[in-house]
Amino acid sequence: MPAGTMTATRHCRSRVRAVALLALVRAVLSADPLHAGGGEELLRARCAGCHESGDGKTLSRIDDGRRTPEGWDMTVQRMVSLHDVRLTEDERAVLVKHLADTRGLAPDETRGQRAMLERRPAVLETPADEEVAAMCGRCHSLARTALQRRTAADWRRLVHFHMAQWPTLEYQGGIRDKDWWEISSGRLPERLGTLYPRDDEGWRRWREHATPDLGGKWRLAGHRPGTGAYDGTMRLTPKGGDRYDVALELAWADGKRTGSRGHGILYTGYEWRAQLTGDGGTTRQVLMLDADGNALAGRWFPLDEDTRGAELRGIRVRDGARAILAVVPSALRAGQETQLTLHGTGLAGEVALGPGIAIVRSVAATPDTVRVVVRAAADAPVGARDVAVGESRAPGLLTLYRRIDSVRVEPAFTIARVGGNGKTARVPAQLEAVAYMNGPDGQPGTADDVRIGPMRARWSATNFNPAATAARDAAFAGRFEPSGLFVPNAAGPNPQRKFRTNNAGDLAVHAVVQDGDRTLTADGHLIVTVQRWNDPPIL
Repeated sequence: MPAGTMTATRHCRSRVRAVALLALVRAVLSADPLHAGGGEELLRARCAGCHESGDGKTLSRIDDGRRTPEGWDMTVQRMVSLHDVRLTEDERAVLVKHLADTRGLAPDETRGQRAMLERRPAVLETPADEEVAAMCGRCHSLARTALQRRTAADWRRLVHFHMAQWPTLEYQGGIRDKDWWEISSGRLPERLGTLYPRDDEGWRRWREHATPDLGGKWRLAGHRPGTGAYDGTMRLTPKGGDRYDVALELAWADGKRTGSRGHGILYTGYEWRAQLTGDGGTTRQVLMLDADGNALAGRWFPLDEDTRGAELRGIRVRDGARAILAVVPSALRAGQETQLTLHGTGLAGEVALGPGIAIVRSVAATPDTVRVVVRAAADAPVGARDVAVGESRAPGLLTLYRRIDSVRVEPAFTIARVGGNGKTARVPAQLEAVAYMNGPDGQPGTADDVRIGPMRARWSATNFNPAATAARDAAFAGRFEPSGLFVPNAAGPNPQRKFRTNNAGDLAVHAVVQDGDRTLTADGHLIVTVQRWNDPPIL
């Protein structure tokens, strides 16, 4: 199996269970901001005893690397659990904040790796280096390696730590098919030191970047698979030390309204983390702030069920700010009349959707929301369209299509986990049936296909292969809800199954979409497997 596929199989996430992550959320968001100024003093008071370098200026190991907030919290937790470091929750929060701010990653260093921070399920990673993937990707996501920076010498110390902590690693790493020790202690640290070096000009420039004040109103929009589109507002009230009180109000496309309250913190000048409680339970936001401090983007999810998350885009509401965040629905069929809702901030002026789409009438207009009824000509050019409201323009937010040519199950491969007979909950899998139209090559299922968007579907599951058929996996593994949510059955043992095994299964999933008098189908692959007992913030 290719390295990327191995990573995707291993790292489809379960719910957020990690003690380290929960402690970080509690501690960081409740810590006294008055302590924030003493981060370096606290670091030296608690850590210098073991990490003294001798020059009185640097700390060994600590100053040899840089990490994300989650990465530093994992390091601090390891010091607590393995080396009996004594920290209060406030002290731990101050340390993580200080380390992330002074020894963190620049925004460009996290791009392409944020899926693991945002807890996205069913991620297929592409190795930047095959040897690194072969040596590190057997146990970790590739992002776990890429979301840290070290000197070559410290990468080598990390190899030695792995060998001391897990002596069987050499055999698990494939000693029989390679010169494992020479690779891991010789070539690999040098390669990692080149790919992910501690010293980087981008980080030095980012250290000079002023951390913005995020206080005020933010306009939000996004999509949650299985639920649909939403828009809303988020008000941030500064508390000092880059911490904020958060008030969130959302309006969903189906008419439902939800609200939640909580606290947030900005690390490293751009890493936003928040925990909110309200309608729907407790949720966590993992967002990235742009360099200007005026836009947020990322994902939020229930704290105990991160597979059911939502995309989020946010724009700060300020005098003169104009932006279009979303169009609902995001696709329009040629030859039809449809009401469109445009969400954003500072919206004013005429709506323009490109050639062949006429504005029939205006329904409502505020600076946040514009509703219009539009008609697309039968011969209007199809494809992605820019959307404009007065001087505001957003590229590719609306797709004009003539017909649905194909449907895909997304994600095409994913994982659910049994549970519920104890403290470990079941982990569902959320799937969508997404419509596409053919691209210029006229063939479905190719790279130039144009995405139309999610469609209502009828969902079912069957046995994936002869082994699954013999074990009757589809009868025991779980069931689909109409929204495309697959809910696995309870953890075993199950006396009705051969050998009293659990309710794991290897399933083919099927989506049926009705488009007028046409029926379109799509298939995917779902593995229902056992509980995850170790679920750190970055896998």
